[in-house]
Amino acid sequence: MTQTLAFDVYGTLIDTHGLIPALTPLVGEAAPAFSRDWRARQLEYAFRRGLMRRYDTFERCTRDALEQTCRAYRIAPDAVRLDALIEGYRRLPAFADVAPGLAALARAGHRLYAFSNGTAEAVETLLDHAGIRDRFSGVVSVEAVRTFKPDPAVYAHFLATTGARPEHAWLVSSNPFDVIGARATGMRAAWVRRDPEQPFDPWGDEPDRVVADLGELPEVFG
Repeated sequence: MTQTLAFDVYGTLIDTHGLIPALTPLVGEAAPAFSRDWRARQLEYAFRRGLMRRYDTFERCTRDALEQTCRAYRIAPDAVRLDALIEGYRRLPAFADVAPGLAALARAGHRLYAFSNGTAEAVETLLDHAGIRDRFSGVVSVEAVRTFKPDPAVYAHFLATTGARPEHAWLVSSNPFDVIGARATGMRAAWVRRDPEQPFDPWGDEPDRVVADLGELPEVFG
């Protein structure tokens, strides 16, 4: 049966730690830790804005998180360096398994959508740069509802936009909070466990399937 597949973008299709080489001149060997802290703050700021109903773009959350992480590491890059890092975030690389995995799913006849906290413009730029935009029927962004995952309104917006029924719509995400959010609204969900050491959040709402990468998804959907 044809399924409607909602692919999270940041961390699932696109490597959010792809700027570690660019961070190394700033913080040296601490670049991987800096990247992880930046990502954690980025998500935290999005969650907080969603809860407070004070929406701003994911790019704003990303920049605020970068500036705060710089403060935490006691570095003060100039505006030009900060702008370059934010611009680099718009051109992060895709994981190696993404292009072949999406191609196999498209050949099987499934409907593929990019589904992201990012603005449509930012996501289009990312997917174009990664060479995978043509695999998707469309991009569904949270900006239309002015909040962030895992707000139930975001998943309802995806279903309304694509015309999919929850029982035939799957979220594909590497982020446990995203998987739980989708499951809470009646969608099915596949967790892409890119880090084999990562535990799933103990909320009692498990993913329908767990895969190591996108190459395993064609078997999941038949």
